[in-house]
Amino acid sequence: MPVVRLGDTGGVSQTLRAVDQPSTWVRAATWSIGFVVLLWVLEVLDAITRYRMDDLGISPRTDEGLVGILLAPLLHAGFGHLEANTLPVLVLGFLVLVSGIRRGLQATAVIWLVGGVGVWLLAPSGTVHLGASVLVFGWLVYLIVRGVWSRRAGEIILGMVLFLAYGGLLLGVLPGQPGISWQGHLFGAVGGALAAYLSGPEARRR
Repeated sequence: MPVVRLGDTGGVSQTLRAVDQPSTWVRAATWSIGFVVLLWVLEVLDAITRYRMDDLGISPRTDEGLVGILLAPLLHAGFGHLEANTLPVLVLGFLVLVSGIRRGLQATAVIWLVGGVGVWLLAPSGTVHLGASVLVFGWLVYLIVRGVWSRRAGEIILGMVLFLAYGGLLLGVLPGQPGISWQGHLFGAVGGALAAYLSGPEARRR
């Protein structure tokens, strides 16, 4: 424990701030749990309104679909869809935030925007895309490759572990499953790679 000398008021105030401020682990857990709770609350409201909110997803190349860029990751096509995303959102969201809340939120914003814009531009017309999978794929790729740019040993090791454990999930960026937005997976992953690049100090200097 740090030793504070009598009369060292600056040290006392710093110690008190350290005690009052929750650890990054606690704040990361709070953010990730809070986000999952928000997803469930919205899905309950969606069910109450007979799933009318699903129309707020991304409709490619339509004016209404632009709103979906912001809202689509918050909406799901039923509780089964949300259940499948809950654990990955909880775990990967925590891992992204635990290295720094601000850094994690910035990475999430890049993934959110790149994923949504990519779907809006290139997904087939007449479809609606929604779900937090765009964030899941983006977070996974971000965690796997960010160590390449940050050159931090812990992040490199975590990336290798996640690739070995969940690398097969990345096959979801390929077309094949009807009713699955592989475009959302693909552009979420692209956003994750871009966010990882932008998070590195060398990349920021360039």
